[in-house]
Amino acid sequence: MTRSARRTTQVAAVGAAALLALSACSSDDSSSGSGSSAPRSSSSPKLSGTVTVFAAASLKESFTTLGEQFEKEHPGTKVTFSFGGSDSLAASITGGAPADLFAAASPKTMKIVTDAGDTSGAPETFVRNQLEIATLPGNPDKISSLKDLTKSDLKVVLCAEEVPCGSAARKALEASGLKLTPVSYEQDVKSALTKVELKEADAAVVYKTDVRAAGDKVEGVDFPESADAVNDYPIALLKDAPNAEAAEAFIELVRSDQGQRVLTGAGFLKP
Repeated sequence: MTRSARRTTQVAAVGAAALLALSACSSDDSSSGSGSSAPRSSSSPKLSGTVTVFAAASLKESFTTLGEQFEKEHPGTKVTFSFGGSDSLAASITGGAPADLFAAASPKTMKIVTDAGDTSGAPETFVRNQLEIATLPGNPDKISSLKDLTKSDLKVVLCAEEVPCGSAARKALEASGLKLTPVSYEQDVKSALTKVELKEADAAVVYKTDVRAAGDKVEGVDFPESADAVNDYPIALLKDAPNAEAAEAFIELVRSDQGQRVLTGAGFLKP
């Protein structure tokens, strides 16, 4: 082959290589641009639908806040709540009420659901709660101890003994050797607190979180015996959850640093 022919062949080869390189670069750029969102969508699947949460009445304020945050983080979802006494909620779940997850105010009430085989996986404690005495604003009766509640001229309300706040109150009273006859037993902690807010009772034994949530409607009085009656709050995904994927994501939010900030800000204790 002549020098001229070889030169022509080399130029053609260089040109072809350059075209291939340009084509490859263009292909890489377009694939990286179009594929950058694909891994995100596959690793973070879009949640949708309703998450039905059964939760202890004392969780109302903090869980409502977390539900709103969840809906903002996951457009297309809606969190609905049934708040009440943990024992009543447990009975509803074992009776077949449709729900995705259960957050109870005591391990004892959660055990009702686990014993029935209605949870998916083991429940986990996510917060704790401690008792406090709620009095009328300004504490006109000068209540300063648990013993003061035994005065005959005081109208005192307790939660029913089968409800976690009532069980904790009974434990505190027994530890102190005190006997107290309330004017009524209420089926959840919010109902007990409402009696004081409406001035239908002089005092109630409720949770610190409920006293804080009530603001200036009541006044809180600490008592040392409450340290012997702290309740653990377990949370669990339910076995037949209609929206298990979204429910698991809500449980993750509750247990996350973000969720814990909301809960401790409401007065709950870390587990």
